[in-house]
Amino acid sequence: MQKLLYALRPLVKFNYRHPVIVLLTAVVLAVVAGHFALKLQIDTDIASLLPDTNPHVQSLRQLQQTVGGETVMQVAVRSPSFEANRQLAEDLIEKSLELFDERRNRPFISRVEFRRDTEELQDNALYLATETELLEIIDFLEDEIRTAREEVDPFYFDLMEEDDEEEEPRDMERFQQTYDEIIPSEYPVSEDSTLMVLQMYPTGSQSDIGFLEDLFDAYGDMIATIDLASYHPDTEVKFGGRLKRHLDELESIMDDVYSSFATGISGVILLVMFYFFLKKYLNYRRGIRENIKHSFWGHLRRAPVPILVIGIPLLISLAWTFGIAYLVLGTLNTMTSVLFVILFGLGIDYGIHYFARYIEMRSDGQDILDALLNAYERTGAAIIVSAVTTASALYVLIFADFRGFSEFGFIAGTGILLALFCMLFVMPSLLTLFEKMKWILLTERSEENGRKALIRRYPFSTAIVSVSLLISAVVLFNVTSLEFEYEFGKLEPEFAEYEEFREFTRGVNEAQRRNPAYIIADSDEHVFEIVDILREKKQRNPEETMISDVEALQERFPPYEEIAHVKLLHINEIRRLLQNPFLVDQEDENLDLLRRASQTTEPMTLDQIPDFLLNRFLTRDGELGRFVIIYPSAGLSDGRNSIAFKNEIGEVELDDGTVYYASSTSIVAAEMLDLMIAESPYMVIATFLIVFFFMLYSFRSFRWTLMAMIPLIIGFIFLFGIMLLFGLKFNFYNLVVLPAILGIGCDNGVHIAHRYRDEGKNSMWDVLSSTGQHITIGSLTTMTGFAGLLFTVHPGLQSIGVMAVAGIGMTLFTALTFLPAMVQLLEDRDWIRF
Repeated sequence: MQKLLYALRPLVKFNYRHPVIVLLTAVVLAVVAGHFALKLQIDTDIASLLPDTNPHVQSLRQLQQTVGGETVMQVAVRSPSFEANRQLAEDLIEKSLELFDERRNRPFISRVEFRRDTEELQDNALYLATETELLEIIDFLEDEIRTAREEVDPFYFDLMEEDDEEEEPRDMERFQQTYDEIIPSEYPVSEDSTLMVLQMYPTGSQSDIGFLEDLFDAYGDMIATIDLASYHPDTEVKFGGRLKRHLDELESIMDDVYSSFATGISGVILLVMFYFFLKKYLNYRRGIRENIKHSFWGHLRRAPVPILVIGIPLLISLAWTFGIAYLVLGTLNTMTSVLFVILFGLGIDYGIHYFARYIEMRSDGQDILDALLNAYERTGAAIIVSAVTTASALYVLIFADFRGFSEFGFIAGTGILLALFCMLFVMPSLLTLFEKMKWILLTERSEENGRKALIRRYPFSTAIVSVSLLISAVVLFNVTSLEFEYEFGKLEPEFAEYEEFREFTRGVNEAQRRNPAYIIADSDEHVFEIVDILREKKQRNPEETMISDVEALQERFPPYEEIAHVKLLHINEIRRLLQNPFLVDQEDENLDLLRRASQTTEPMTLDQIPDFLLNRFLTRDGELGRFVIIYPSAGLSDGRNSIAFKNEIGEVELDDGTVYYASSTSIVAAEMLDLMIAESPYMVIATFLIVFFFMLYSFRSFRWTLMAMIPLIIGFIFLFGIMLLFGLKFNFYNLVVLPAILGIGCDNGVHIAHRYRDEGKNSMWDVLSSTGQHITIGSLTTMTGFAGLLFTVHPGLQSIGVMAVAGIGMTLFTALTFLPAMVQLLEDRDWIRF
């Protein structure tokens, strides 16, 4: 390490001799990098957190390319009058299609789904039923005939009649559910016809924030020009839906980034400014009396100078970091979107240590160059070891398949190294310029005010070590009680406007089956084989299966004449049964529905299917899609259900060896959760080993390596204790920060151990009075950077802030208490060796 420091020593001298050149070069590079950094956008797609080679991600991309991923904008109209609602809806459609996007030179809305022509479908509904549903209907009719025959038989007596009355007939249930989904009402209205919902399809992408903002602004302006009361005095119009929620989510994350940036950075600035104002002023007042020429107000006016000294190199390093992030990654994800404020708090630590040591050197009477070089040599080793160790620990994450880990590690590790470089080899130029301009007021300390320790021993060392070890033992005994938060809903922000809109539109177009997964097949034969395999899986494990239902469009629109012929035979059989003397004159809602739905005598063509239904089944090329739809039997907001659903249907292997992968956002979320949980232990262990071996290389002593790692180990145990005490849980957001805490938390032990080795035995109180201050303010700035996340509205980002503040706080606490107490005990037993 000393060889490396000596080799780079000329850069510090160059800073002193040519400060303007150094500063201008760094700023120009920062401006170039900043140009690219400003192009960074946040990608909230969870599929982007998995590698592109993941089969479920590839399957999802294929589904989006084949079927499309249109997200509609919903417009809801409500009043007591159906006729008024219909007239307003028709006027809205006309005005909506006329809305023009001047910026992109195209309409905002491409098409609107409103009135649905269902007459022909009602006459041919059975043709859209699957073979299973048709057989169930035949069974239902045969049961009805048998029941009717038995009722007219005077000698028939049913001993099981009481039990039969308790059982609900299920033969028609599947078809009735399908009928309601495929053949809805003519207009999308509520049961009382007071609410009507239009589906509008935008021309732009849902990932284009600018387009969405322009769309909703234009639509709001258009609604404002309509006299709603002229249709009915109680008319209300609301628009939004999932598309608006998507925009709100993007804007919420951006607001969180800005708010955490403002909160975190302002906190860091105030903290650093206050600390260095006191440190410089107190050192100045302890100087030789005849050299003290400036008043308290002179120092107060110069209070912002430390922010410039440390902040300018830090901002330069951040511009470089995110410029590189744009060139390498192109976008940020939800987890890396807050790294700017985090790196601000992290990177400033190295400047704090260097500047604080520089002040001490100048107060000892050294000139500017000597103070720069000595601060570099005396503090540089600890800073470099700390930064390289932290960066290496973060770089370990790059090898994770989960991109939440890998991209976080790449950006954060790069930011640490660039911050280190700027603090060591750019900040000296600023110190030189500000000293020459008399912006930094320092003077040599007088002999009577020389630095000396007031206490030689660290107090209560035995008690501190004993209590800490006892607490650690209790925590480790209960560590298996730590839990993981699987509920996705608890990690997402709530959007009041979206929930209000959902409540407003409740009762219209509500699907009974949600969160389906899809498998795209290469041929119709494969479609039917996949359906059979999945249904067999469901039947093999009826109690624990996550499969509620499996269907394929080919079962409703037969691709072969033979299958169509079989379906027509079943429909003909249903018509025959309906003509049975026991049913033909019977008045029944189900029978009336079947009488009309069974009029099909020849195969239907796609031209006979209305657009509102056909659009759901066609690919972008206008062909009938070859995909299998699998519905889950339980809600997938619980990650455990998502994982179970993915494990059951995620991979399907056919007899010929072809393998298909299911896709949906829920399947991808489950894959992400599975991958992250699987990789987290390895990432933490690898990070720990990296930290250990870097420290071992730095100290060249196994004993001193363990000594420096004590705050990290005990601090982590204390962190788990806090989680147990307050019921905090791990989740797929805060797990990302655990390896980062390992890398960051090692800093305190490194600085204390390095300084103690330099000072020698019985110097721990001196070390704490100097380096202890530095690590305290450094950790507090890092914690303040993370603390900005505590004020975000995103629960996942909040959990990162809580975990980081608690973890870094505990490593600082143990560095200032347990480590000195342990050193004191070892000194008392003469076990310290240098």
